[in-house]
Amino acid sequence: MAFLRTVSRCNSLVPRKVSSPSSTGTNGCLLHSRSEQFLRQYGIHAASNHRAQLSSALLAALNHRLTLEGHPSLDGTRRWRSTTVAAPSPVSTGARQRQQQDNNPSTPQRDPLDVSFNDPHAAFKSKTTFELIRAYFVYVLCSSEFLVENNMKLMKVAQTILGEKLFTLLMKYTFYGHFVAGEDQQKIVPTLERLRSFGVKPILDYSVEEDLSQEEAEKREVEASVSSAGTNLSEDSADSLPQYSVDKTFADRRYKVQSARTYFYLNEATCERNMETFLECLDAVKGATFGTGITAIKLTALGRPQLLLQVSEVIMQARRYMMDLAGSTGNILTHHKTIQDLERYLGNVSDKAEVKQFLEKVTSDKDGILHLFPWTGIINEDCQLSETFRVPDPVTGQMRRLISKIPPKEEEMFRNMIRRLNTIVKTAQDLDVRIMIDAEQTYFQPAISRITLEMMRKYNTEKAIVFNTYQCYLKDTYKEVCTDLEQAKRQNFYFGAKLVRGAYIEQERARAAALGYEDPTNPSFEATTEMYHKTLTECLRRIRILKDANIDPKKIAIMVASHNEDTVRFAIEKMQEIGIHPEDKVICFGQLLGMCDYITFPLGQAGYSAYKYIPYGPVNEVLPYLSRRAQENKGVLQKIKKEKRLLLSEITKRLAKGQLFYKPKGKYVPI
Repeated sequence: MAFLRTVSRCNSLVPRKVSSPSSTGTNGCLLHSRSEQFLRQYGIHAASNHRAQLSSALLAALNHRLTLEGHPSLDGTRRWRSTTVAAPSPVSTGARQRQQQDNNPSTPQRDPLDVSFNDPHAAFKSKTTFELIRAYFVYVLCSSEFLVENNMKLMKVAQTILGEKLFTLLMKYTFYGHFVAGEDQQKIVPTLERLRSFGVKPILDYSVEEDLSQEEAEKREVEASVSSAGTNLSEDSADSLPQYSVDKTFADRRYKVQSARTYFYLNEATCERNMETFLECLDAVKGATFGTGITAIKLTALGRPQLLLQVSEVIMQARRYMMDLAGSTGNILTHHKTIQDLERYLGNVSDKAEVKQFLEKVTSDKDGILHLFPWTGIINEDCQLSETFRVPDPVTGQMRRLISKIPPKEEEMFRNMIRRLNTIVKTAQDLDVRIMIDAEQTYFQPAISRITLEMMRKYNTEKAIVFNTYQCYLKDTYKEVCTDLEQAKRQNFYFGAKLVRGAYIEQERARAAALGYEDPTNPSFEATTEMYHKTLTECLRRIRILKDANIDPKKIAIMVASHNEDTVRFAIEKMQEIGIHPEDKVICFGQLLGMCDYITFPLGQAGYSAYKYIPYGPVNEVLPYLSRRAQENKGVLQKIKKEKRLLLSEITKRLAKGQLFYKPKGKYVPI
């Protein structure tokens, strides 16, 4: 501080007469550009935007103070030099490139990428110093097991003691301010604009969640699983699969889930409000990101989840039916069976009227059967589930249902769900914004994936508007992705996928053990990583094939949504190895707001397509979201350890340079 006071006093001696920026001095003028930079860093600015002339006495005073206090100058020496002729300071290649880019507005700014992700300046130059200090403080708190385990209780106690206004202010300066972009569409705009200026795009999510007790969540789930006819929707079939039954023990779908939000069905009006919220997210993305953003949605927010559960069971029952035909397990598409094979399987009953009608509706092409059912019809609002999913018995020839009889009220609910989803995706297409449909529990996922693929087929005709999500902790992820890629190829639509590790692994393992079906998850973290890398490699390989065949490589678009830097590094290395460039715009990367900035921002600033998952909503209504973020951070202490180290390094450098009031200013353009 003594040094700063000395510099400040010396600054008062600076003559206010200015010279031309291009002039040179002969009377001891200080013209060294790095000296000017040093002055600016300590809040000393020359008059206007030109060089101020400093006397030899001022130079001597500054150098003397530097010597006494041991402060090196920016070029590594301990003294500034007085020159009679202005000489250009040495400029690194990277700095020269950035200077040329600044002089040429048509060339977006790009930085070299440190794939070790150890550069604190690249990670945090988009943040104010206060934001860095806040982030460090939040991560320290997230390292306390007591605080994390009791975070929701503590927030409610604080809210009671402080009152709403003070509590809201406290949260904005701590957890809320770190993990949430703002309260509404208008207030998040500055955050989105700053992200964009540093090469990062948003995935918007309105993160308001109901703070339900376990009892209330279970009550809603159980009630939603009982049809208007008074029976459990999944128990009136003797051949039902245990995975697709409703069990009260797991009725609270938040059980052992930290990083994913959960919607509990209340009524159709709530689903309509959820649809309106998603539409508002689309408007916000379009208005603030010039169409480069994404909106994330959950299908369970748009309708009765148990109807998805029933459709999932239909899909698995259809696979069992094909297994009897083909004599092997797997998706229908992988069997390469033809209509003639199916006719032979049905034998003497194939000439019955209903069987003939079934065979006429089977979806196939020159490579064989694609689907047993006309899935295209499922996204039409007049689809009747009970009548659609029937197959002929190979012995009797009688048509039997793969889904229990659904009352008209539930049929109408399913059509409402599809109508809402169609409305959202059509709006996204009109606004040129993309939709990512999140993955959910395995007992919902077959239906979610099937519906999502049909939305792709309908809307992804010219570009990838709709993206599906694949959880790599599941044993079958690689096969599922390969099958869906093949469907996209054979039905000629653009394929979009977000690859994640997954959010439900502990719940899935516990539920499988309790209900007696095979555990669908990989046995270890390493196995999940292998699955992720294997699946990603296959996607990249297929993109390369498209490029080599002069087919639009954007027919396949992949988001690497991972906070694991090894996986991100693997993706970058594979891109380079296979010959896929960031400019191809087929691979993008995504992380949550407030987490792993040391990965996201260097990627965006280096010209890769990088996204932040941006939650927003009123303070009091996103407390459940904040609670989950704290829980998730507790589970990734190694990541926090690195981020804390980088944060502390950048904070220290800024304070040493007097950049307490550093203002981020980016000139990057997202790819």
